[in-house]
Amino acid sequence: MNPLYQRSLISIADLTKEEILFILKRAEEMKKKTPKEMLKSKILASCFYEPSTRTRLSFEAAMIRLGGSVIGFSDAECTSAKKGESLHDSIKVIGGYADAIVLRHPSEGAARAASEATAKPVVNAGDGANQHPTQTLLDLFTIKECQKKLKGLNMAFIGDLKFGRTVHSLSVACAHFDMRLFFVSPKQLMLPDEIGRFLKKQGVKFSFHHGIEEVLGKVDILYMTRLQKERLDPSTYEENKEMYTLKAEMLKKAKKNLKILHPLPRVKEIEAAIDATPFAYYFQQAENGLYVRMALLSLILGERNA
Repeated sequence: MNPLYQRSLISIADLTKEEILFILKRAEEMKKKTPKEMLKSKILASCFYEPSTRTRLSFEAAMIRLGGSVIGFSDAECTSAKKGESLHDSIKVIGGYADAIVLRHPSEGAARAASEATAKPVVNAGDGANQHPTQTLLDLFTIKECQKKLKGLNMAFIGDLKFGRTVHSLSVACAHFDMRLFFVSPKQLMLPDEIGRFLKKQGVKFSFHHGIEEVLGKVDILYMTRLQKERLDPSTYEENKEMYTLKAEMLKKAKKNLKILHPLPRVKEIEAAIDATPFAYYFQQAENGLYVRMALLSLILGERNA
């Protein structure tokens, strides 16, 4: 049985460990060979109220590679939202046109609200500073690919941990895999308390740090993030914008198996010289978004007994 059939995905917490591994296995198969026209006659609505490059294009490419079609928008200014139409009404209408909806929206909780407005599956492509579950799936896929396992790894999250939704989703998912977590950020941008409480309740070992070099020699995965300029007040951004820049010379302290990930776009967090080192894995990570989203769409819109 296919546990994802016709299901929405709003939060990574919606998935069990077994369901996560099921999706990752399907993504591995998709990376080896793309099934042709698996979703022929299916339509995906790609609704992006916020800017996106990788998430939007990889979802759309995934649908097209599976034989389906895509409708939608990449700018809310060209929709009836500009006229004052509510998200509920927009999604109610769009659900009549498409078989599934991928939604990015600046408001936390928007994806959950959208899923309540339609009977069609809704996939959260990022709701404000809240969650980004499909990024977490591609992150886990990438970690497994480059480290050959998920269980028992040491991972550090660097940068804006308060507003970085990729960090929120991935740290929660790490609780399934017995990972040791290190959180490195300025005090104003620390991990939200509710996520810390969740991790503690799940028995996850974690600690807070101020500098990258405090953790660099201990970790298998270094997960860099940008400061969420669009969610910060100008003074906080200016104060911290150059605090965490990973430079090639710093990697002398790194473990040989270290891989550097970044959900992208990067601004000043990773020195360009690192791109040519064996530690860099963020562009492979971005490519993996295609295979993971192909896997997810094939399960949601494919056959019940897939």
